[in-house]
Amino acid sequence: MKKVILVALVLSVFALAFSVIVAAGNPIGEAPSPGATSAPSPSAGPPDGASPDAEYVYQDDDVPVRLLNAGTVTTLPMSQYLVGVVAAEMPATFGDEALKAQAVAARTETLYHILEYKSPTHPDADVCSDPADCQAYKTDDELRAKWGADYDAYIKKIAAAVQATDGECLVYAGEPIQAVFHSSSAGQTANSGEVWQSSLPYLTSVKSPESSSNVPNYVSTVVVSLSDFKSTVLNYYPKAVFPKDESQWVTDITQSPSGRLSTLKLGGVTVSGTSLRAMFGLRSTAASISVDDQNVTFTTTGYGHGVGMSQYGANTFAAEGKSYRDILTWYYTGVQFAEEKTFFSK
Repeated sequence: MKKVILVALVLSVFALAFSVIVAAGNPIGEAPSPGATSAPSPSAGPPDGASPDAEYVYQDDDVPVRLLNAGTVTTLPMSQYLVGVVAAEMPATFGDEALKAQAVAARTETLYHILEYKSPTHPDADVCSDPADCQAYKTDDELRAKWGADYDAYIKKIAAAVQATDGECLVYAGEPIQAVFHSSSAGQTANSGEVWQSSLPYLTSVKSPESSSNVPNYVSTVVVSLSDFKSTVLNYYPKAVFPKDESQWVTDITQSPSGRLSTLKLGGVTVSGTSLRAMFGLRSTAASISVDDQNVTFTTTGYGHGVGMSQYGANTFAAEGKSYRDILTWYYTGVQFAEEKTFFSK
């Protein structure tokens, strides 16, 4: 890992400038001016285990994050950034332990981007607000519009999850992991090698407890006419050949160890399951395919790439009484907990 220049002390004044005095009934103080893009400010007490009588200095306040959002790069403390991420990535109605697990995963993923991986799409920023590239993020204005009358209760709940896990991150072999996550799995998460080019030892396939009883649209269908299916495939794979017998349009389907589409042939051309998902906007690659004389029907289970922590699985575990640490060590194999401040003293 590249050494990181000491920035905590240099930017301590900056972090203090972002601190907001909490007004009664308003967890982030005064509402921002119209058009402001400030992040919500945490307002809960010290993390679990910290003395309530002692003045606690939050690690997250002293870690700067350069965020690209709406075309502008802004630097803000990790504490404020994480509230915007957790609020955007996970429903505020989820259990406290699930929200804490999301906070740690988001903090770890952010540290990975700061310390290990620099995206070529935004070289001047550590992270962006595009969930396809980094993590989703919502400003305070966006959260007020999203939550309406529930804003005060939800922002306190999200901020409490961030502060209760202050500074905690996940490491493997002493380095922050790629703490990727997804919405829901079809009974089992995917090994990273099933989805991406490399297999990481901490992103292995594990069972996940969510089901149709607690996940909206857990099973969904996409129906595509034969003509649209054919034109879409030809747009991506011009060498595909479709015989008169429609039953031969989709052949040689193979599945990954976690039960997802691995490869298949469309018009005789071999296509990966992840490519198929992108082509037809499928919610996941945990899918089955049927072809008749009019349509091609995809039936999918779960939502997302399937690697790492399942968010609905985390919420199911939380409802069963599991702690956020139990949840994280279940979904990220062989990881350990560390404090982010250790990486800014190297």
